[in-house]
Amino acid sequence: MKKLSRLSVFGYGAGDAANSMIISTGNMFLLVYYTDVAGIGAAAAGTLLLVARIFNAFADIAAGRIVDRVHSKRWGKFRPFLMFGFIPLLLSVAVFHVPDVDPSMKLLYAYCTYGLVCVAYSMVNVPYGCLVGAMTQDAKDRARLAGARTIGGLSVGASLGFFIAPLLGAGNDMQQIFTWLTLAFAIVGSLLYFLTGAVCVEQVPSSVPKITLSQSMAALKANSPLVILCLSSILFVTGTTATGASQFFYLRDVLSRVDLFPAMAAAQVAITLTLAVLMPRPVARWGKRAVYSVGGGFGALGGILVFLAPADAPLIGLAGLVLGLLASASVSIVTWALIADTVEYGEWKTGVRVQGINYALLAATRKLGMGFGGALVAFSLAWGGYASGVAEQSDAAVLAIRAAAGLLPGTLVLAAVGIMCWYRLTDKRHAELVVSLSRKTS
Repeated sequence: MKKLSRLSVFGYGAGDAANSMIISTGNMFLLVYYTDVAGIGAAAAGTLLLVARIFNAFADIAAGRIVDRVHSKRWGKFRPFLMFGFIPLLLSVAVFHVPDVDPSMKLLYAYCTYGLVCVAYSMVNVPYGCLVGAMTQDAKDRARLAGARTIGGLSVGASLGFFIAPLLGAGNDMQQIFTWLTLAFAIVGSLLYFLTGAVCVEQVPSSVPKITLSQSMAALKANSPLVILCLSSILFVTGTTATGASQFFYLRDVLSRVDLFPAMAAAQVAITLTLAVLMPRPVARWGKRAVYSVGGGFGALGGILVFLAPADAPLIGLAGLVLGLLASASVSIVTWALIADTVEYGEWKTGVRVQGINYALLAATRKLGMGFGGALVAFSLAWGGYASGVAEQSDAAVLAIRAAAGLLPGTLVLAAVGIMCWYRLTDKRHAELVVSLSRKTS
């Protein structure tokens, strides 16, 4: 099997840059667009986004089944889907163009267009994620691909934060900004998807071209590492999402240092880029499971610091948030490599190489974690009696913000690390399975 070229690694990262043009734009700006531009009530918009996350999780699983049933002799199982990446990108343009009609019709339009984006995005993102396992079986190369994916997504997310977010104030026409942004992303993102499909060659053949439902279910039942990884992931993503959603409230209402928000954004970029480049080294030395556990430990420690930091010592709270960023980046990077390893385990266990449903199941748990994390913050603020527009929050509200930003995420991340103690598919064991599989096919 050929080693991955720099072009194929770059091309894979380009694919997640295109993904981020859809998902990051929605995560960062869709709520403010619905409330401030489209005129949809905050509660209705929040409910819509939560329902959409849950729906998106089931869409991922359905996409995984479809991907496992498709096979092209020329292009493989996953690359053909990337050629249709322009569809969710064009639908994103429609999402950010809610017509000025009756409020109930606005809401219906928003549900329909965002629901279509979720389905179309799943049909592109699931096969994109499966490419890691199809491009290589080498642990270090898989870490390189995961790092490239992280850099690709971060580049778009950082650009949105640094260049687009500042434009959404000072009386600027927000509708015009979103129009040009989504149109530009539709063009550039489509080209990036095409690049990924063209250069990311599938080198690991599928054991069965078209996989039946019974084969998929049998493979999932036998794949204990996949189940453990998904359980850990949903807890971890719930925790990190809660920290991210409550970060602004924490800096403003607890530490009284909202001016530190840009510094946190810069820290996220620096940490993620550094880890994406350096991650193959610790993975090669200690293994992916160890890196996952250590990263989660940083997150638990960060949660404690965030919860306990005195209001007059903001650097302690800031240190806790930075540790949370370190945990989120390191665990996210190795998670995409771990899911590829579970494919070989399932093939060794059952004789059937199931990739689409494996990745789809992990993606679904992450979507659920994002929805649960955002809801956790909202419920915590409501419990504490948070009041918008006041100069100073009550003690109960401050405690609720501390819990949402630190205590609850730290507890969830620690539980996620605990679950990974049952993950027995070490890198050494995975290498042995790959050798065993190669002997069977030779």
